[in-house]
Amino acid sequence: MAHSHAGHSHTVAPDADSGRLAVALALIVAFMAVEVTVGVLAHSLALLSDAGHMLTDAAAIGFSLLALRLAARPAAGAMTFGFRRVEILSAQANGVTLLVLAAFITYEAIRRLVSPPHVHATAILIVALAGVVVNLIAAWTLSKANRQSLNIEGSFQHILTDMYGFIGTALAAAVILISGFQRADPLASLLIAALMVRSGYSLVRASGRVFLEAAPEGLDPQAIGEALVAQAGVVEVHDLHVWEVSSGFPALSAHVLVAVECDCHTARRNMAAMLRERFAIEHTTLQVDHSASRLLEIAPRAATSEPS
Repeated sequence: MAHSHAGHSHTVAPDADSGRLAVALALIVAFMAVEVTVGVLAHSLALLSDAGHMLTDAAAIGFSLLALRLAARPAAGAMTFGFRRVEILSAQANGVTLLVLAAFITYEAIRRLVSPPHVHATAILIVALAGVVVNLIAAWTLSKANRQSLNIEGSFQHILTDMYGFIGTALAAAVILISGFQRADPLASLLIAALMVRSGYSLVRASGRVFLEAAPEGLDPQAIGEALVAQAGVVEVHDLHVWEVSSGFPALSAHVLVAVECDCHTARRNMAAMLRERFAIEHTTLQVDHSASRLLEIAPRAATSEPS
């Protein structure tokens, strides 16, 4: 006898988070246009690096908005989990773009360290300080969104990294104004690239764990298995799988054997309640069978003598 229970996920309306993402997108796009113009006129790689990063910010936030809308669609047809994993795809795309852009910026910064061009530090300083303010507002806006979502966290990491980059660019501009050390500009670019690598790697790693269906961070399958076996009447637990459908949506399946005298329905309900309370796993599929106490014996048919 097998029983299964599938927990139902609750879809949160994306309107509030979508609004915050839209505000951040408008800020980023508007400032990016200013930064590209000043970066070209001032011959600043640091500013152009920031502008390139802001372009990926805009793309990341745009993709996040689309992902939120798709993820909110109900499950239908062949898409039994709906489009929830589009959020994870968005987070992975954000991480990869950060790593690719970091590689490009590193190459260009090294080239400019060898042969530094003259940059207009005053213009760079003004734009960088304005960039810090713009990114602070955008980061504050997204900090109020649901950052449990890897999708939103990816956009937040883009903006946070960009804010740190502007701080580095402003410091570089100040150094150039004070000492005339032109290599401060590409050195600031290397700092920005390092921050991009850090954020990009963490996003690729986290989204990769979801795609590989690893157990969610903070959930130990061994501990979950031991908790299930400790339940009254449970004899054995095997084929235990714990994975994450999307950010904040863990799922579990297992085959459980209980003692012959146990009620499978009651055992399954008790285990599902324990998993919900102790491990916050709502979506569970538990196949509960009685442990075999005796085997069905099949005896050979007795031979009958036929009259000759």
